[in-house]
Amino acid sequence: MHRNNLLGAYLRACRERVSPGTVGLEGLGPRRVAGLRREEVALLAGISSNYYLRLEQGRDRHPSAQVLESLARALRLDPTETAHLLALGRPRTREVDNARLVTVPASIGQLLQTLDLPAFVQDEHFDVLASNALARALSPELRPGRNRLLSVFLDPDERALFADWDLVADHLVASFRASLAADAGDQRTTELVDELSARDTRFHQLWERYAVANLVDRPPVRFAHPLVGEFTLTRDNLAIDGPDALRLMIYHAVPGSDDLRKLVRLRDTARSS
Repeated sequence: MHRNNLLGAYLRACRERVSPGTVGLEGLGPRRVAGLRREEVALLAGISSNYYLRLEQGRDRHPSAQVLESLARALRLDPTETAHLLALGRPRTREVDNARLVTVPASIGQLLQTLDLPAFVQDEHFDVLASNALARALSPELRPGRNRLLSVFLDPDERALFADWDLVADHLVASFRASLAADAGDQRTTELVDELSARDTRFHQLWERYAVANLVDRPPVRFAHPLVGEFTLTRDNLAIDGPDALRLMIYHAVPGSDDLRKLVRLRDTARSS
């Protein structure tokens, strides 16, 4: 998982994705590597080839923001990818204590129970910490103690719940990587990635792509629910104040839509059961 060289691994993955033609470097002789050569990235970024080599090999782990921004431009990174690169290049600002118990603020727990929409709280490792009844009616895997990555990739019923499972899986892994940044080598993440990589080929392929996705801009999710059939929901992702990087996830439907009517049916079924 390149646990000890997250910045270098990400730079290499981004370098290998850039077509030479997109940066005006076509026709410079045969190529033995995918994407750009290291010296080409260095040239485009205005840094020495030796310095770029040190960055990619992990011998220099904390370049300046100016250097990282130059590399982002050279590698044609979008704003989300650039933010991830900058986060990887920053020294760790907090120690991850895997033994510390993370708790959901009482006010958020109360809010969950008053929301008339499926809602749950997850941490930076996508562990579900709290949920309301409607979320659990949407999926039993949204109950506390479950992990979204393990559920989506390893539980057959959860896979079947998503009409566009491949899209959900792609975005989930890219969001997971983006949420972690420089903490991607902590113990909990290492355990998750090792288990999922060993048990699911598709997860391993997606993780090794080093793609990142915006945590806020999420595509609509098309469900194939066993009780109410197919319907589409939008999921909002709201940061919760505090040191634990918790997020409140809320599913909702377009007002007046058939999707909303099916969500209401699911809510009524959950209340009567």
